[in-house]
Amino acid sequence: MKVLITGAAGFLGSHLSDKFLAEGYEVIGMDNLLTGDMSNIAHLMPKKEFTFYHHDVSKFVHVPGELDYILHFASPASPIDYLKMPIQTLKVGSLGTHNLLGLAKAKSARLLIASTSEVYGDPLVHPQTEDYWGNVNPIGPRGVYDEAKRFQEAITMAYHTFHGLEVRIVRIFNTYGPRMRMDDGRALPTFFSQAMKGEDITVFGDGSQTRSFCYVSDLVGGIYKLLKSDYAHPVNIGNPVEITIKQAAEEVVSLTNSSSKIIFKDLPKDDPKVRQPDISLAKKLLNWEPVVSREEGLLKTFEYFKTKMAE
Repeated sequence: MKVLITGAAGFLGSHLSDKFLAEGYEVIGMDNLLTGDMSNIAHLMPKKEFTFYHHDVSKFVHVPGELDYILHFASPASPIDYLKMPIQTLKVGSLGTHNLLGLAKAKSARLLIASTSEVYGDPLVHPQTEDYWGNVNPIGPRGVYDEAKRFQEAITMAYHTFHGLEVRIVRIFNTYGPRMRMDDGRALPTFFSQAMKGEDITVFGDGSQTRSFCYVSDLVGGIYKLLKSDYAHPVNIGNPVEITIKQAAEEVVSLTNSSSKIIFKDLPKDDPKVRQPDISLAKKLLNWEPVVSREEGLLKTFEYFKTKMAE
């Protein structure tokens, strides 16, 4: 069995590559390295079952031979990245997805796309269920990411209904773990970076906004089960344990034994006030729910960041 994973040198893509190789697949990794890092997949390069292509999926995608599955995880995923690269973010969600849908159709392959909880925007429904349509500002600063993902879902479903293509749609909630970039602007890696350097911990707003953090191995397990399922509509995969951003910052300060102080800055425009997945569908459909506690996951993440800072 052969799988193409786009964004393979990124945080999630590299862990998915590990998972599919462990399951006995031949893996083709593809990444333009805009935000990905070859160090994430350096351990895979010697393996004969792994092939890497340095390529931008927003341009025509050619893969020789047969393909069973395609996992589309190529996209800037953190605000600091997509605000810096708005056009590339829109293109990989639209042109990139279109190219991969065409490839999947040509190869009779099943395509799984990485959507996001950001399709719900700043939600008016809490927790968020898959049948909620969202509250998104299409022309706000976050719109380049939110709308790219919403379009990605729309065109994927159009290929499913019009062409009968086998598709899967995962809506990913906040995920963390080893191989995150410490400078990617997301809450947990930023808190770790600041705490480990003894800098002030930056919390936006008053810190009362909530997130639900899922450890990467749990997420990867859910994605794998969704790919193997027979369900074509969106499925939330995330950890339903909700905490405030201030609480997350305090946990990182405590874990790192840091002397850093928490300071507060203005909340960015359209930043979601709440974020919590309803995973009832994933439990029923996939018999999946997260098993790694936040205490265990944060410790593993801390160990990784300590190793990276020592390099």
